[in-house]
Amino acid sequence: MGEIKMEQGQDYSVKDWEKIVDSERIFDGRVVRLRRDRVLLGNGSYTYREIIEHNGGVCVLPITDDDEIILVRQYRSPFNTVLTELPAGKLEKGEEPIECGIRELKEEVGATASEIKYLGRLYPTVAYDTEVIYMYMATGLSFESQHLDEDELVEIIKLPFDEAVEMVLNDELPDSKTQLAILKAAALRGWAESERELESI
Repeated sequence: MGEIKMEQGQDYSVKDWEKIVDSERIFDGRVVRLRRDRVLLGNGSYTYREIIEHNGGVCVLPITDDDEIILVRQYRSPFNTVLTELPAGKLEKGEEPIECGIRELKEEVGATASEIKYLGRLYPTVAYDTEVIYMYMATGLSFESQHLDEDELVEIIKLPFDEAVEMVLNDELPDSKTQLAILKAAALRGWAESERELESI
C-alpha cells in the first residue's frame, strides 16, 4: 500500500492517519485495562493496536528552603530493583491533577506546600499506553507525618538541587518523570536568571 502521502502545510485530522474499525476488551485490572483495536490506516491497510488504558498520574518536585529536592526510594517490581523517584501517584477517576499532587505530597512525604507550580505533562509511553503524567513543583514546604497506603514502602531522601541535576545527566535517576521534572525546573531557573541579566543591561 505504501506510505501515507501528506502535503506540506495542509491540515490533516486524526482520521487521515488512522481510524478504529473494531475494539476488543481483553483485561480489566485495578490499575490498568487492556484493549485490542483493529484500525484502518491512512494508506488503506489494516493492522492491530494493543492499548493499555491508565487513568494517568501526577508527580511532584518538592524543593526545601535549603534548595534540596525530596525524593523517595521504593521497590519497583517490573524492574526488580529499588528506584529513586519524585513523589507520585495515580489519578483517581474524576480527580483533578493538582488535587492528586497535593494528596501524594502529603501521603508520601508528609508535606504541604505554600506554592505549587505546574511544570507540564508527560506521555511516558506513547506507542501503547494512554497514561499522562502531570508534573508540579512544590515550594514553601511544611512537614508533618506521612500517610502511606498499606502497600507502600518508601524511604525519603534529600538531595541538593544541583546534585540531583547531575545525577539525571549521569544516568543515575532513570525514572522518566523524575528526569523531566528536575530538568524542567533547572531550565526554568536558567531562563529566569537569563531574564534577570537582560533586565540589568
